[in-house]
Amino acid sequence: MKPTLLVLAAGMGSRYGGLKQMDPMGPNGETVLDYSVFDAIRAGFGRVVFIIREDFAEAFKQGVGARFAGQIEVDYVFQKLDDLPAGFGVPEGRTKPWGTAHAVRAAREAVKENFAV
Repeated sequence: MKPTLLVLAAGMGSRYGGLKQMDPMGPNGETVLDYSVFDAIRAGFGRVVFIIREDFAEAFKQGVGARFAGQIEVDYVFQKLDDLPAGFGVPEGRTKPWGTAHAVRAAREAVKENFAV
């Protein structure tokens, strides 16, 4: 079984000022994600799982995920603020995602094979 690439794309872009994962930056309008997935395909990955926020899922799927149709299997997982281990809760007023480990945890049901982040 080929490994899966986990792409953490649920950040709010507060320091950048927008959704950098969807902004074109290459000479032909490529995004950083285009380069990452291209390299993963060349390295033998068979699947990419984008970890995203539910509030921009449709825009992300249309703007990013659709470009990889027919090249690699694409799936999506939502990083939800309240997806926490038993006994933990979201502090009042928290709106930002928890970070890398929490994003990887969000994919725990979707990814059972070897993976890279």
